[in-house]
Amino acid sequence: MKTDPDKPALKKKEKTLKDKESKKYILKLYIAGHSVKSSNAITNIKKICEENLKGSYGLEVIDLYQQPQLAQGEQIVAVPTLIKKLPAPLRRIIGDLSNTDLVLVGLDIRDKL
Repeated sequence: MKTDPDKPALKKKEKTLKDKESKKYILKLYIAGHSVKSSNAITNIKKICEENLKGSYGLEVIDLYQQPQLAQGEQIVAVPTLIKKLPAPLRRIIGDLSNTDLVLVGLDIRDKL
């Protein structure tokens, strides 16, 4: 009986793709008004999500000028702040999210650099 030496590697690759597809990312981006940093953070995270999580994420943008009470509940001390609620563990990324590689690592989408 002949065995395919690439079969274990192929199964592992298929499992990794299946795991990624089954994960639903729940993200919350906290901003403060219509500042340049806030606008950049929104644009950057939308681009990152569409390129890397297409169809498997939910993104909520929360303006703390309109809902300041939410800052204390989530312990927001700086804006923009992105919080990854799911999948666990919870992660926080502060800034305009312009460094795509660091955002992907922070969201556990890519292994550490």
